[in-house]
This record gives sequence, structure tokens and C-alpha cells, in this order.
Amino acid sequence: MEQDIISKLKETQGYIRKRTALVPRLGIILGSGIGNIIEPSGKDVVFFYNELPNFASSTVEGHAGRLVLGAWEGANACVMQGRLHYYEGYSMDEITYPVRLLKLLGVETIIITAAAGALAPGMKAGDIVVIKDHINCMGASPLRGRHYPDFGERFCDMSGVYDKVMRKRCLAICRRQRLSAREGVYAAVAGPSYETPAESAMLRGFGADVAGMSVVPEAVAARQMGMNVLGLCYVANVAARRVSKPLSHAEVLSVGLKVQQKMAKLISTIMPVL
Repeated sequence: MEQDIISKLKETQGYIRKRTALVPRLGIILGSGIGNIIEPSGKDVVFFYNELPNFASSTVEGHAGRLVLGAWEGANACVMQGRLHYYEGYSMDEITYPVRLLKLLGVETIIITAAAGALAPGMKAGDIVVIKDHINCMGASPLRGRHYPDFGERFCDMSGVYDKVMRKRCLAICRRQRLSAREGVYAAVAGPSYETPAESAMLRGFGADVAGMSVVPEAVAARQMGMNVLGLCYVANVAARRVSKPLSHAEVLSVGLKVQQKMAKLISTIMPVL
């Protein structure tokens, strides 16, 4: 008989608990290009994804594939250096498995970061976007399939996925740090190809300010499980309909290197007030 997801999660939790009793209250998912803005120290406990039972491995450049438990800025946290993507061929259950594990470990608040492409006028590479809502254009939901009551409601409310109070605090910090930042709507697409000019225009017409290939599955799963969610992305490129040059993952990683310092400062400042 196939092991169900609850049993798998408890097995992974047990593996982690053999090495650390730390209970993280904050979870952080670090996206493309910024996976090393929080580096482990000798006091932190590090797990590679491929060593954790039932945990899939990240296959994308710029995603280290490490789970780090430790204390930063006075907060006990569990940091994911890299994520899993739908376009890698993983199922929604596999993509959201880390989020559900974080909840089982004790996480109450999660910061989900990502690189994104700008759709709205006036945005430029390096800008920060605090996600206020999302549009799921991936063609799949992480809640589809067998329902586990332990995770929360099957028909869970999505009217306030991204915590309003945390968004306001984050924007206030951005102003103090003189960062170019704004709230925006994130459109999630399946990828891995970038959007065509017509697709970019469609997403903008839907009301999206930025587009990317992650965030939404994790945010939906986190919200279902009662976590407070803060979504942060940096503009890595400008959508195809607004530029003539080809888009590339190398460009995403290059911009990530440039924004690392300000993203690190922003997140370290946010952590104590969440």
C-alpha cells in the first residue's frame, strides 16, 4: 500500500528531529538568484534536500537545495535555499510538501520570495514587489485530489492570502531603506518558457503586475494550513511585450546577484517584526 502524505511528512519530521529540537516559528523560501542571502553558520543545522526522506531535489541553477534551521535576527527560522517548481515535472503535492513540512515543524509565518517578470508600466529590473494578491494560471491547484483534514479546509478561503499587516510593515521598511517597492498582483504560469508578448498582454489585462513560475502553490498550501503569508519578489526582467531582446534565466540570476544585498537587508529587518 502506498504511504500517504501524512505518514511521509512525519517520517521527514522525525529525520530532522534526530538532529535538532529547534522549533522554527518563521519559514523562508528563497527563490532564484537570492538563495544565499541567508547563509548558515556553525550553529545552524543544514539538510540537503536529497538526504531528506520523501523530499524532492531542486534541479534548477541558482537553487542550492538546502534546508537550514537556526536563529536569525532573534527569530527561530527554517530557511529553504531553493524551491521546487511545477515545470521541473514535480506534482503539486511534491511542490507543496516542504510548506506542509514547515507547518509540522512549527512554522506559523512564512515569507515566500521569487524572481518575477514585470508586466506593469514603470517597473524596472531590481524593483521590489510586495505581493497583495495572485492569479493562478498554472492550470493546476495544490488542493486538487485527496483531501487531508489535517491540512485544513478543502474549500479554503483565498480572499486574504497575503497578510495585510505584514504587507504594510514591509512597505514601510522599504521606504525607510529607500528601496523602489510597490504592492502588486502576481500571476503564476506553468513555465518553463517565458510568456509570449500576447500572453504578457493577456496577463496584464487580467490585472497582473508581475508574472512568475512559482509562489502560488506554496502560498495556497500555506494559507490552507493557517499560516500567515508574506510574498516578496524582485523584478528580474521585463515582460516580452515591453522589450525587444530575448529573455533568459542567466539574466534572472544576474539581477539576483545585484539585488542580494538589499533583499538580505530587507528580510533581516522584517524578521523581528513578523
